[in-house]
Amino acid sequence: MLTLMCANFLHAADWLTNYDQAVRKAVAENKPILADFTGSDWCGWCMRLDKEVFSQPQFDAWASANVVLLKIDFPRQTPLDVATQRANDALAQRFKIQGFPTVVIFNPDGSQKARTGYREGGVTAYVQYLNGLLNRGAI
Repeated sequence: MLTLMCANFLHAADWLTNYDQAVRKAVAENKPILADFTGSDWCGWCMRLDKEVFSQPQFDAWASANVVLLKIDFPRQTPLDVATQRANDALAQRFKIQGFPTVVIFNPDGSQKARTGYREGGVTAYVQYLNGLLNRGAI
């Protein structure tokens, strides 16, 4: 059982929560950023996207090879510190977020490449869809 737990831990996606850190990592790795604007503790579709896609090992493997992950959370029951809340609000305004979940793929310079949200079909279909979004043009 311990081996299984360690194996799952090794596949956990590395979601950053700080925009500046995500940009630095994206520049260093020459990758776009995939930002998940979520209401993690109240939004049903957000929780479903996390369960069906973002928490799956197949997504972890895809993400580590293709994007830098950034989670911008707007919880209702879990308090955020004031600086994080302000930063998240500013990012939501910058990317014109009007609902949750919203997934935005953008270049390290901030230019938006694509946006989406929850999609039925599970992790395999979602990863294929994201590949299509990434392949629309040069990052």
